[in-house]
Parts: sequence; structure tokens; C-alpha cells
Amino acid sequence: MKPASYPVRKTAVLLLLTGMLSACGRLWATTGPTIAATPTAPIFWTADPPTPIPTWTPEPTFTASPTPLPPAATPIPVSSTTQPPLLYYAQSGDSLPVVAAHFGVDVTEISSPATLPERGLLDPDTPLIIPNRLGETTPFIQIMPDSEVVYSPSAMDFDIESYVTEAGGYLSTTYREWLVSTGWTSGAQAVQRIAIENSINPRLLLALIEYESGWVNGQPSNLAQGDYPLGYVDVHYRGLFRQMMWAVQELSKGYYGWRSGSLTELAFRDGTRARLSPELNAGSVAIQYYFSRTRNFYEWAQAMDPNVGFPALYARMFGDGWGRAQAVGPLFPPGLTQPPLTLPFEPGQLWSFSGGPHPAWIQQLYSSDGSPPAWELQGALAALDFAPSSDQSGCVPSERWIVASAPGRVVRSGYGVVVLDLDNDGHEQTGWNLIHMHVSTKDRVLLGVLLNAGDLIGHPSCEGGIATGTNLHFARKYNGEWVLADGPLPFTLSGWVAHAGKKPYEGTLTKGERVVIARPDGSFETQITRLPDE
Repeated sequence: MKPASYPVRKTAVLLLLTGMLSACGRLWATTGPTIAATPTAPIFWTADPPTPIPTWTPEPTFTASPTPLPPAATPIPVSSTTQPPLLYYAQSGDSLPVVAAHFGVDVTEISSPATLPERGLLDPDTPLIIPNRLGETTPFIQIMPDSEVVYSPSAMDFDIESYVTEAGGYLSTTYREWLVSTGWTSGAQAVQRIAIENSINPRLLLALIEYESGWVNGQPSNLAQGDYPLGYVDVHYRGLFRQMMWAVQELSKGYYGWRSGSLTELAFRDGTRARLSPELNAGSVAIQYYFSRTRNFYEWAQAMDPNVGFPALYARMFGDGWGRAQAVGPLFPPGLTQPPLTLPFEPGQLWSFSGGPHPAWIQQLYSSDGSPPAWELQGALAALDFAPSSDQSGCVPSERWIVASAPGRVVRSGYGVVVLDLDNDGHEQTGWNLIHMHVSTKDRVLLGVLLNAGDLIGHPSCEGGIATGTNLHFARKYNGEWVLADGPLPFTLSGWVAHAGKKPYEGTLTKGERVVIARPDGSFETQITRLPDE
């Protein structure tokens, strides 16, 4: 846990609540922020502003001193009657539009002694001077590094099977579940599959299972914990695998909603709402958002208690996550850019841009009567869809080829998926990786093969995940994090740049003055052909 770095102002309302809350246990450690509340108004934390720092005049050039955890935003003294502006240090994954959304200001109001990119990623530790407009927010307590939420380099060597077996709980000794695609599946196998397919850290999944039901180190204590081990009671999500898919959905909404700037507040089951502290990192927001989905405000505050809540359990199970994060460095290092990528099909072939930015991973869930619920992963709008031209609609065989957009090694091939590792180290948790989904079993490239740009990967199909017609679902990851298609590192293929629409699957590809519109019908405005020089 990264502790709060400012003094706390206690309120009279908090004193009135003390007796009411004592029977439920402590909400926060005595050193943490306190809570101000009224019976009819949303509940927020209240904290005094930090101690002002001396007036600072930027030098002509500035070099940030990298630190593993950024300091809290600090007011800068100014001669004005308004609230003093804040000095905030950019974190990995920040961009100007997203920081502006977090702080509730316009991009043009943010200044810095450093040169700022208008669209791209900000280098970690870049100093930003931001107007102080927000009122009360959740406390600035970073409870989880980004690298402990996504399947990052810090989890690359984590042995799920060994950990689960050594723990000796229900997950290893009793649990087995029949899955349509893989048959009888053990607890460790289920966690591994969910982790790798959704790029969620397996340590986090195990800790959530243990916190909600005790499955890892013990046994479920009631029937509900047996059927719904992550605490989300819905018949469509009965069983561990479906529970984990729900958990991934909520974690992804929090993580990538914060990353994109679309999520700025939490809504609890009791109707309470709380504005998120703008200094939080995406990993901490993912955890806070996840627990807000099944709890009222007071239950959520207990779960977030860094001394006795979920962060404390996580540390007991897996040690110092912040130390691991420091060892691997920021997930998005300074100066990161996308490598050159071509359109993922052969030159001269007519294809359709059938889906604009949409969820990176989509999973079909089956209910007990065989009918799928209306369900789709929400979170990282990182994928684009391309469909080969055809005189038939639906899931029909295609002889068109998906080709490698860049050189790399095949690190996963099966169940309709091919993952190409561009740094050639054999791990999809590190560096750039390209995910190709709906790749037909017929002629699919084998695991371990080294490919050059333009080499054949396989044919588009409907295999793997949800598909209404033959297509390729194409996405990127860097250091285990899905890279948003219309984010600071836009998905760029043969010079065509992706742009999101108002809804998932809508959007465009642009190249100069040329525009291709995403639609699933294969109409003229969706058609795209890779030229010989692209």
C-alpha cells in the first residue's frame, strides 16, 4: 500500500457515526483518511490540503527524477484568492486528456516546465501544474500497483499450480468444473486460463477467491460460497469459472475506464457515490471499482482498509507487490511508441473493416439450460475486426490468409487464438504482443514458429469466442496491458489510424484524407485493401 501523505481533518459528523460503526469493525486504520457523511448526502472522505511547497520557478530544461511511486499532488502557493493549483507528477499510462478528465479540468489549463505531447503518453514523473477544482474525493491511497492487476512481467514466473497445491484448500483438493472447450478443468487450470486469456494477474484472482470464499487456503463455509466463490450471486454466473469471468469484467471496467478517462467516480449498492481521487493509479481504481459492485459504502470501506481489508490479505498471500512493481519498472516506459505494423492481410485482397474499437477479449458463457446470457466483456476497447470479402454471410469457411503484421514468435496457438510476441523472448507478459482471434484450426501456424512480416498465420473463421460471421479480431498488448485502440498509442496499421465511435464496434480508420467506416455489413464504405507498398 502506498500511504496517504497528508494530514487528516476530523469532522463533527464523524464523531456522531463512531458509535454506529463500532459494531461493524474499523473502516480504516487510525492513520488513514476519515469519513464525513450525512444521512441524505453522498459520503466522502475529507482531508486538509497538503503543506504548501515553496514557490518554484522552472528552469529552461527539466529532468524528472524517476521514483517507483509518484508523490501526492501538492498545492503550489500563488498570490490569488482562489484555490492554489496542484503539482501532480504523471504516472505510467497517463496522457493529457486523461489527466484532465481525472482532475475535472480542460487540457488547455494544464501546464508544465516540460514539453508536453498533445496526444501521446506522458513520461512517468513529468510535473504538471493543474487547477484545483475538485471538492471532496476518495483518499489518495494507492493500494495496488498496475503490474499486480494485469498479467505483467512481475507475474511471468508465478507458478499457479504449485501455489494452489501447496495452499491445500478447496481449490486444489475438491474443485473441478466441466467447460465446453476444455472438458474437466482443475482450479489451477481455470485460474491460468482466465488469467492468460484476459491478461489479468493470477495472483489477484487467487487473492479475490480467498477473500470472498476462502477457497485457496480453506473450505467454503456455506452453500453460497460454494456456488458463488467471488460473491456475485446470479444464476448465469454460477461456478468458479463464470465467477472469474464476471470479476475480470469488473476489474477491466475499473482499470481501463480510469486509463481512458471515462471513469471518475464510484457508485455503491446503497446509492452512495464518491468521486475518485485524481492521483490514483489504474490498478488501485480497478480494485476499488470491483469491490464497489457488490458492497454498500461501509462494506466497501472495510474491504479497502489497508490494515485488515483486502490489501492486507493480498500482502499476506503474496508479499510486497510494490517491490515487484519497482523491480519491473513502469508498464509503459518513457518514450514508448507502437512499432511499425501492416494491415494483417495480404496485399491486393479486398477486406471489410467490420468492427471499430471494442473489447479486447469476449467470452461466451453458457447457462445451465444451454442458452447463453446477454454478456460481453467491457473494459479495454483495444480490438479491431476485419472480415474477408465474401458473397456469403455468417460463419463460412474462408481461404483468405491472415498474415503477420510484424516479425515475431508464436507464443500461443489454439482455441482460435494466435499470439505473436514481437520481442521474441517467448513470453506474452513482456513487450509488444499481437493477439489474433477467430483463427481457423485449418492451416493455423504452430506454437513456437518464428515469423517475418507478411508470413502466413491462418484463415479467418468464427472459432474462439463470440462471432456472428467469419472475421479476424485483432488487438495489442504491451507488458501485459491491453493497449487502447484509440488511446495515446493509437492502433496504426499500414498508416491507417483507428478512431473510436460513440459506441463499441463503431469508428473509423483514416489515412490522410481517406476514411473507412466500421460496419458489420461489408458495405462499400467499409472496404479496405492493403496496397503493395504498405
